[in-house]
Amino acid sequence: MREFKPFEWYLIREFVEDYKDGLMTRRSMIKRVLAITGGVAATATVLTSLGITPMTRAAYAQETTPVVPEAQSPLSVLEDDPRVGTADILYVSEGADIMAYAAWPADGSASPVAMASPVAGAFPVVLICHENRGLTEHIRDVTRRYAVAGYFGFAVDLLSRNGGTAAITDSDEISGLLTRDVDPMRHVADFQAAVTFLGGEPRADLGRLAMTGFCFGGGITWRAATVMPELKAAAPYYGPAPDLATVPNIEAAMLGIYSDDPEDFANEGREELEAALTAAGVTHQFNIYPGTQHAFHNDTGPRYNPEQAEAAWNDTLAWFAEYV
Repeated sequence: MREFKPFEWYLIREFVEDYKDGLMTRRSMIKRVLAITGGVAATATVLTSLGITPMTRAAYAQETTPVVPEAQSPLSVLEDDPRVGTADILYVSEGADIMAYAAWPADGSASPVAMASPVAGAFPVVLICHENRGLTEHIRDVTRRYAVAGYFGFAVDLLSRNGGTAAITDSDEISGLLTRDVDPMRHVADFQAAVTFLGGEPRADLGRLAMTGFCFGGGITWRAATVMPELKAAAPYYGPAPDLATVPNIEAAMLGIYSDDPEDFANEGREELEAALTAAGVTHQFNIYPGTQHAFHNDTGPRYNPEQAEAAWNDTLAWFAEYV
């Protein structure tokens, strides 16, 4: 069995934990792991190592699909909200057409955050990296939330080379498309190309640039910070840590968002990462939210924690207001 890369292993463990917690069917979990490993034997081996035993066909037939709740955050912003303008964007990265979703404050609705920009008519920018589910409606909602807060939100669809998130008919394939035979730095390059593209956007003040991401996207955000000195601040939400040797390259002020669940695999290596940031003199703060589990910010997910999700959101806005 080949050695799995950090993002592959991270997602495999996430899917297994979701299954163990009753948040994903066994069939879906196996399909997602198989999309990463590429082989039945490797899938069986890795699942056995994680305590997943074989299952009979009759047991498969008895499985029920977990119910996914509708968006329920009081912070949600509908697509037709008059406070925001939105657009689907197409730009080029490494010769490929990349899709993105942008949202910005509508005329007359700019917040004090936006009005503080030294560039007339422009807003500070927040790059947004989605979870391992792609550019979903939830991420579009988050992008609009940033617009309401006075930012130019820009969410990149990292499945663009596969036709975009909306073109993927089997969501269980997405994990493999994002990680198998894909260098995470290709995803980072798509965000670097986004910055180049936004250089021609008059509503974007690139002198005030931030980035955030969730789960898989949190890991991409950490890696982007190691190679994008133009970032003023970043807020990765419970993502896999970068190579610690690259931490001294970070110039952005980093706000790490984590659950307090000891079983949350995203917390592994957190103390070592914090020590590396301190040793490198990187401005940073790690916030750990009580009573939470992995992915507690996603209000369309089963682990959503309303109180702590809103607290994390407000902490992120305060961090960006201070450093962006």
